Amino acid sequence: MTEDPLRDPHFFADPYPTYERLRQDCPVRRIPTGSGGHPAYLITGHPEAREAFTDPRLSKDTARFFAGRPSNRDLHPAIARNMLASDPPAHTRHRRVATPLFTTGRVRELRPFITRVVDDLMAAWRPGSEVDLVADLAVPLPVTVVCELLGVPESDRAALAGWSRDLFDATDTERVDAASHRIGDHLTHLVDTARAAPGEGPLHSLVRDCDEGGLDRDETVSLAALLLIAGHETTTHFIGNAVLALLRHPEAFDRLRRDPDLVPGALDELLRFDSPVSVATFRHSTQDLRVGGVDIPAGFPVLIAPGAANRDPAAFPGPDRLDLDRDAGGHLSFGHGIHRCPGAPLARAEAEIALRALVTRFPDVRAAVPPDSLTWRRTRLTRGLAALPLAL
Repeated sequence: MTEDPLRDPHFFADPYPTYERLRQDCPVRRIPTGSGGHPAYLITGHPEAREAFTDPRLSKDTARFFAGRPSNRDLHPAIARNMLASDPPAHTRHRRVATPLFTTGRVRELRPFITRVVDDLMAAWRPGSEVDLVADLAVPLPVTVVCELLGVPESDRAALAGWSRDLFDATDTERVDAASHRIGDHLTHLVDTARAAPGEGPLHSLVRDCDEGGLDRDETVSLAALLLIAGHETTTHFIGNAVLALLRHPEAFDRLRRDPDLVPGALDELLRFDSPVSVATFRHSTQDLRVGGVDIPAGFPVLIAPGAANRDPAAFPGPDRLDLDRDAGGHLSFGHGIHRCPGAPLARAEAEIALRALVTRFPDVRAAVPPDSLTWRRTRLTRGLAALPLAL
């Protein structure tokens, strides 16, 4: 294989045929990549992905991998070095601060606020009209919630959301780097302001928690940036992908219309069927290891693909079928092991409340354009729609 299969234009529109072909050939295989010319190992099988997610020989410390290697990238330090790009003990310190923000009790407290945000957004929707599910619900809902959680002023939220979207652009590294600096610089200003004028707002609370947890100023900014970016980008795609999957499977949509109480139980299958995280963030081998019968030498990038693993027939028979009765709890859309997404409970709550409101208020909703004409974001890391026009 001489070309990166994850950069083919067809991959962005529908990665699953590519994943199936690669997995059938070998669930762990070496591929060329466009990231600095480094070959990488891609993991597409479900048992192999679970194993790799928990193998301590696969490091997430990107600075360690790229040290001494030539690079033309210019990411802001808050984006380049964060909890997702670290190993214990640094990762443990960050996670100890982040996890309490997303406990079951904390998310339960946020549910009335999430409901109000959904109500406010849908108040402008009128039967007989068209809306863009992405722009009119899937983007503003998680952006509003995570910015409320962090205490980001309302006047800053639209700009931060736009920079976050730019950060996932797989086709323009200069745009990605510039967005990282805009986010990092802006959050540095907010953190410095909160530290200079102590108060009782959410960001003041986060700063105190970071101080008590042993995080310095730069680490506090990096954690705030990660919570902001991860807290809305993937949830946006979760909601958009779920609604599109239901529109393409009207029998499943009809079940939720008839009984909206089935929505919470449908979330795992919707996450499995079209994962908002297609390829997990960067890992590299620090020692020689063997995964799925394949030898991976030390010093190589390793890409774990939850989007592929979730369609592995060895784990989920008939994986290309959306089946709301399936036990899909073993999906890997939130990762696995110590790096499993701490914000999963919040993402599930937002998607549940949004989907329940949609099927209750607009039971006759349909796609306003042919599904084949939809445009997907050009990023291999996440999978999400640029827009999803709906006829109410």
